[in-house]
Amino acid sequence: MKFLITGANGQLGQELQNLLRELGLDFVAFDSKQLDITNSAAVLSAFEQEQPDIVLHAAAYTKVDLAEDDGRELNWQVNVDGTKNVADAAKLYEAKLLAVSTDYVFDGTNEGEYLESDAVNPQNSYGRAKLAGELAVTESGADAYIIRTSWVFGEFGNNFVYTMQFLAATHPKLTVVNDQLGRPTWTRTLAEFMLHLVDTKAAYGSYHLSNEGIATWFDFAREILKDTDVEVAPVTSAEFPQKAYRPKHSVMSLEKAKATGFEILSWHEALGEFLAGIKKGS
Repeated sequence: MKFLITGANGQLGQELQNLLRELGLDFVAFDSKQLDITNSAAVLSAFEQEQPDIVLHAAAYTKVDLAEDDGRELNWQVNVDGTKNVADAAKLYEAKLLAVSTDYVFDGTNEGEYLESDAVNPQNSYGRAKLAGELAVTESGADAYIIRTSWVFGEFGNNFVYTMQFLAATHPKLTVVNDQLGRPTWTRTLAEFMLHLVDTKAAYGSYHLSNEGIATWFDFAREILKDTDVEVAPVTSAEFPQKAYRPKHSVMSLEKAKATGFEILSWHEALGEFLAGIKKGS
């Protein structure tokens, strides 16, 4: 069984490579320089050459605020056109596809937990592009899993954990938004779930996957910095304006993922393991 990874240099792409290496599985990984997924001919050529059985589509444009203006075109090219090209190639070469999406396909007005079947209503350009990418996967007819996730952190690339640690090194007090609810997601948990879906031959379709538990960004930051002397103070979204709309209540149900037999760590446990790992590594 051979895996093909897109987005090789991203947070998730690098995590997937580490996991596949640990498991001794055969894979090839492409970054954006090695494979331009917005070029359909290039994608078809890569699939022809590699003949993958499983495609882990982790490539994405994730600059949410830039997607509102300067990055709008690139956002659509990568998240929609690129995803369509990968999905169409997976269908043509009879490969199973696992495509990563986002909680931003929802508007964040639901007071409960979003189910996979709930109505979507993205409120920013990034969310609209990711939803269009989901539709491209479905319309391709490929055997596919769409995994929506949120608040991703991990060893590789830029993320909220590293940002908080960097700011804490130079600021005695940090202010963090406390009126947006969601679920943090460790890239390791997400990568393991993707392989779990393949291993267990779970039903194709959409799944939500984050770590267990609910937090605000303030809660998350406070936990990240709990062993420091830095003061973390809560503020409202109005006090921290951003170009792109952020869902206020972005909590997705994990019940469908759990029903596959996958055991999900709490975000506290996941963060603890992650921080212990990078401390040991350093």
